[in-house]
Amino acid sequence: MDENDTGKTAKPCCLTIAGSDSGGNAGIQADLRAFHAYRLHGCTVIAALTAQNPFGVSAVHSVPPDFVAAQLDAVLGIYGIRALKTGMLADAAVIEAVADRLRPRAEILKVVDPVMVATSGARLADSSAVAALKASLLPLATVVTPNIPEAETLCGRKASPAEMARAIQGDYGCAVLVKGGHGEGEFAVDTLCDADGEIMEFSSPRIADPVSTHGTGCSLAAALAAELALGRPLAAAVQGAKDYVHDAIAASCLVGKDCGVLGFAER
Repeated sequence: MDENDTGKTAKPCCLTIAGSDSGGNAGIQADLRAFHAYRLHGCTVIAALTAQNPFGVSAVHSVPPDFVAAQLDAVLGIYGIRALKTGMLADAAVIEAVADRLRPRAEILKVVDPVMVATSGARLADSSAVAALKASLLPLATVVTPNIPEAETLCGRKASPAEMARAIQGDYGCAVLVKGGHGEGEFAVDTLCDADGEIMEFSSPRIADPVSTHGTGCSLAAALAAELALGRPLAAAVQGAKDYVHDAIAASCLVGKDCGVLGFAER
């Protein structure tokens, strides 16, 4: 909590810089749901507009980099943003605009979700965007949260989650959380390499036949930003974010014909 000029205590805020999901499952909408579950105010910078539902993305409309920068200028320094997360930044110019605005903001904890490769293996960012992410954004991150294919892209090879996490940490200096939620087995295991190179694993039992898992990656990164904004140490924040996603999957429900969404998991 910070005291402002009126003498009243201001709550910390979180910021999401990501794409908008018209179905409300993932992206900006999932991030705001997570922030609100933690009773934190959420600010938004929309980096792309998508036409999507749980069955696929039918169209993407890019937001011009100067307008992304204008949104950042409107919220940074005005709201008490303690932590932020980035999501879908598929354009190199947008990534550079974001990095330029975040570079002077060392006081803000930064969770970078490098949305480059879908769990299906589909590429979501071209080579120039990946290069910009590596050169400009990852060095600013507090923690980066790749899935397995994204971790392979970032470290340039296939290896165990621990090996990839340690390699990415060595290259960029940030903590790395390699998400294992879409793997096989009875337990979902995420692997953290902290800024000192220490490896930790976080395991939770898988939920059998969930109604929905769409938006879990976005939700995990947003919950992690919320945990960090509340002052929790990184390992505790990772466990809290993982618990949040587990509870949201357990509470998932139908909102249309064969159409499910994650449930609200208040913290």
